[in-house]
Amino acid sequence: MQVVRITPRGYCYGVVDAMKLVRQVAEDPGTRKPIFVLGLIVHNRHAVEELDRYGVISLDGENRLELIEQVSEGTVVFTAHGVSEAVRRRAAERGLDVVDATCPDVTKTHDLIRSLAQEDYTILYIGRRGHPEPEGAMGEAPESVYLIETAQDAHDLDLEGKKVAVVTQTTLSRWDTEETIEELRRRYPQIEVFNEICLATQLRQEAAVRQAENCDLVIVVGDTRSNNSNRLVQVVREQAGRPAYLVDGVHEIDPRWLEGKETVGVTAGSSTPSPITREVIRFLEEYPAGQASASTARD
Repeated sequence: MQVVRITPRGYCYGVVDAMKLVRQVAEDPGTRKPIFVLGLIVHNRHAVEELDRYGVISLDGENRLELIEQVSEGTVVFTAHGVSEAVRRRAAERGLDVVDATCPDVTKTHDLIRSLAQEDYTILYIGRRGHPEPEGAMGEAPESVYLIETAQDAHDLDLEGKKVAVVTQTTLSRWDTEETIEELRRRYPQIEVFNEICLATQLRQEAAVRQAENCDLVIVVGDTRSNNSNRLVQVVREQAGRPAYLVDGVHEIDPRWLEGKETVGVTAGSSTPSPITREVIRFLEEYPAGQASASTARD
């Protein structure tokens, strides 16, 4: 089968730096033990399992402020998604050493929100409920920030006569945010928009849409909890009009997807380790094109 290796794909610099930082801390004999990651360092189980081998303990949960209550000693790592000021204060109160692996793009958004709040803006944060990035970003000014998933979410807010800013989660689809932002502009012409979608996310989405046009379908390698991986599937389906499927690895490829197909595109979320993606590519390159195989990927 012909495989189009969609580029760019996979790890972004924020994820690379976060993983490298935690490995260095784990190998440093001067680091206070035990080492806890407050949440998942990135949303990919393979990356988390790699840190397990270094003796790093990952605390999984949606509320970072609650998670930190589980840590009474040692070192705590803040993930690439960022944390609120309340979490930072609580870590200091509990006497913990802190390692900050927040992605620089997320830090930039936090700085922006603090600055806007100081200027008395009401801030509409376009993001996904339950995702750790909005939790941390909104925690910078909880009295000023409102989470918006669709323009309808702003319907009941009293924004008349107020200074209003719109800020976006870094890992969303630009097509999703454009639609929501345009609707917000129609309802509230006074808004100021700050599009914080990170360049790595945007480039991966645009490449997937553009290169998918030459493919019969696209396989996105990533974790189901990874927002940017799920968005890659979405944009290929909606913007390129091609079938797209999210898989955690080779074992999740359904041979029925490949029946009658000649060309398959492969991309990966920005939190997906490269060896997992390479394994998927090798499997597809060896797969007979245009027909179903007698064996399956699940065997």
